[in-house]
Amino acid sequence: MMSAAVAIGGTAVAQDNPQVGGAAMYANRTIVENAVNSKDHTTLVAAVKAAGLVETLSGDGPFTVFAPTNAAFAKLPAGTVDTLVKPENKQMLTGILTYHVVPGTIMAADIAAKVASRGTATYPTVAGGDLTFAKAGSGYTVTDAKGNAANITIADVRQKNGVIHVIDTVLMP
Repeated sequence: MMSAAVAIGGTAVAQDNPQVGGAAMYANRTIVENAVNSKDHTTLVAAVKAAGLVETLSGDGPFTVFAPTNAAFAKLPAGTVDTLVKPENKQMLTGILTYHVVPGTIMAADIAAKVASRGTATYPTVAGGDLTFAKAGSGYTVTDAKGNAANITIADVRQKNGVIHVIDTVLMP
C-alpha cells in the first residue's frame, strides 16, 4: 500500500490507499478523477466516456465499481470493444458498464462477512441483475449472470464517491 495525501481543509493528511495502474489513488477524488490516472484502465475510461457515464460516476454516489483492467477487456473476443464503443451500441455498452456498479459503498470486509456467514454474497447492480461473490484461495471472485468469474485483484480503493475494486475479467449481464 502506498500512502496518499488527502486534502482536508487545505491540509494534506496521509491516508492509505492502494496504487492502481501505477498511479496514486486519492480518497478525496471521484471515481472518474482517479480512474483517468490508471494506465491499467484506459479502455474502461474510454468506454465510460462513450457510454456517457462520466457525469454519473463523478456524482455524489456512493458507488461500488468493479473495474476491469485493460487486460480484462483484451480477453473479450477480437473487435468486441471497438464494436461496443460505437454510438449505435451505446445502450448495450451502458448496460454492461452499469452491471459493474453496485449502489452504496461495499468494502472487501462487507463481502467477506457475508461470504463467511452464507457461503456466498449477492449484490444487485445498477443495471439490474446480481453479482455473486465467493471465496477463492486467499481472495474473492465475483460471478456474473452468465457464470463468468472475475478475481478481485485490488480491493478497497477508496474514492470521494464510493470505492473501486479492480477485477481481471469483464462481467456480462
